[in-house]
Amino acid sequence: MSELNIKLGSDQRAIPSPATVADAIKAFDRDVLRSAIAAKVNGEEVDLNRELKAADEVLSIEPIVADSRDGLEVIRHSTAHLLAAALLDLFPGTKLGVGPALMEDPRYGFYYDIIAPRNLTIDDLPVIEKRMKAMAKQNLPYRREDIDKAQILDIFKGREEPLKCELIDEKVENTASIYYIDNSPFIDFCLGPHVPHTGKLKAFKLLAISGVYWKGDAENQQMQRIYGTAFASQEELDAWTKQREEAEKRDHRKLGKQLDLFSIDEDYGAGLILWHPKGGIIRNEMERLLREELEKRGYSFVYTPHIAKRDLWVTSGHEDNYADGMYAPTSIEDEEYRLKPMNCPFHIGIYKSSPRSYRDLPQRYSEMGTVYRAELSGTLHGLMRVRGFSVDDAHLFVREDQIHTEVADCLDFAIKVFETYGFENVRFELSVRGEAENKLYLGSDAEWATAEEKLASALKEREITYERIEGEAAFYGPKIDIKIEDAIGRVWQLGTIQLDFNLPARFELEYTGDDGAKHRPFMIHRALFGSIERFFGVLIEHYAGAFPLWLAPVQVAVLPITDRTNEYASSVAAELKKAGFRVETNLRSDKIGAKIRDAQLQKVPFMLILGDKELEEGKIAVRERKQGDIGQMSLEEFKEMLTQQRDLRAL
Repeated sequence: MSELNIKLGSDQRAIPSPATVADAIKAFDRDVLRSAIAAKVNGEEVDLNRELKAADEVLSIEPIVADSRDGLEVIRHSTAHLLAAALLDLFPGTKLGVGPALMEDPRYGFYYDIIAPRNLTIDDLPVIEKRMKAMAKQNLPYRREDIDKAQILDIFKGREEPLKCELIDEKVENTASIYYIDNSPFIDFCLGPHVPHTGKLKAFKLLAISGVYWKGDAENQQMQRIYGTAFASQEELDAWTKQREEAEKRDHRKLGKQLDLFSIDEDYGAGLILWHPKGGIIRNEMERLLREELEKRGYSFVYTPHIAKRDLWVTSGHEDNYADGMYAPTSIEDEEYRLKPMNCPFHIGIYKSSPRSYRDLPQRYSEMGTVYRAELSGTLHGLMRVRGFSVDDAHLFVREDQIHTEVADCLDFAIKVFETYGFENVRFELSVRGEAENKLYLGSDAEWATAEEKLASALKEREITYERIEGEAAFYGPKIDIKIEDAIGRVWQLGTIQLDFNLPARFELEYTGDDGAKHRPFMIHRALFGSIERFFGVLIEHYAGAFPLWLAPVQVAVLPITDRTNEYASSVAAELKKAGFRVETNLRSDKIGAKIRDAQLQKVPFMLILGDKELEEGKIAVRERKQGDIGQMSLEEFKEMLTQQRDLRAL
């Protein structure tokens, strides 16, 4: 009898062959098998019923459990399939598109795109969810088959699934896998892995339905997208539901309108933000903080055009790799130009404008550069996903021996800025290339090893805990992704620090070394907010619109109780404005209660209530947004308190 050499954790042993992944795990620990929903075999994610093939090498097995990130992705992907099975059961003739798990979207956990025999509505979701739960209780097995392309096409042609046939034609060369949910009408073309059976899906909820186009192309057939989410346990789903209810109260689109911060007008174009004066004040303060820190860290401020010749985007690789995200070319005097989707090539142009010596490096360029992405209308979402936005972009051109120091400073920069906004839980991920996919990445093994070591050493030097993410590197180099947790526990992907081998080679960047020879610099892409529009949306929801004093568009509301104190109110407001504070005076003949309610709705940090007593004594009665009345004081005392809060950027 042949044997399989299996390693699980630090334990290694031989087991009889043939065996499935589940058999192998069971041979080590039955309890581990009970908690597993899939596994990794030598780094490849597989189903538990995958048969292990005899090999000379040791097969390293890592169980994937439900309460891990990988496990959650398997659960969500499997639940998307369960949704499709329920739809086929309830609405025979439904045509299936794609149904992925969503791991970075805080609103949803998965979706499935479909064409149903009739237009589905939000009222259909409880019925579909009920059928999903009934199917989950039946413990229906997920079953995989690996077959050749011709057979797969025959299956889906026989089922009259033209969209699946189109995907198979595009993606399959020879063989591929399909999945069944036994005793259901569901079959899908999919890589997997999936849970062993539907009984593993214990906590899910359908959330929304919207219109989309096949492959996001408005020229293609219109479909419907059903969104849902799923978790490993009902407790996690209940906590997420509670968080979602709180998030709806904090929705930046509602608060943006209520507080007069920004708008999006279809007459100007979907996904294009109009910053109102109050939103502009907050943006100015956001940029002021960045400018102060950039100056301290020796960055140079640069400004670049919004368009460039099409040939530039050919050189940069965007024409080949990013054309779908760019706006169509426009011709000017027989030359084609394109709106820029990124700032990097322009900063490269500044670097190349003069010969560089090793003494000139590092070169640090910073720009609040506006870029344009041809996002499809179905993907747009308030400030979070737009078509025109500004990036707090920086590009550093460095020698290899400078990478560690510059990356470490970028980390310090990120922590300082996010802590200023009150984001105490800042998370870091080191995204590296996946060993099974090295052919997709540019650069030599030596370059990758050096780059990964430089990023990791900077994280370790700063004693920053980080998670290493295999296979998530940019194709041109490894990166550090920066995530923050907001006031209600949602995690947002914001900044990034990326090492780039690709663009310096494409643009033939050079510097003269101390040996007199030409050398190629490394390029570091650094953004903290990512998009200032998106970060503004995150801030609105993090603070629920109640910005701290230093950010608030109106810092003080002066509220006279009667017309007799209007003149005094105006003089108090003038003194505060002279001291540099943003002040509004409400001289309307409303009752003081109405004036206070209006200021509270506008989330003004401080209100000054001025009546006859305050006029006679030359003092002010101060009301704080959250604490309520905090007592009488002199105007000088109040200015001193405000100045300290503002200058410290207190929260």
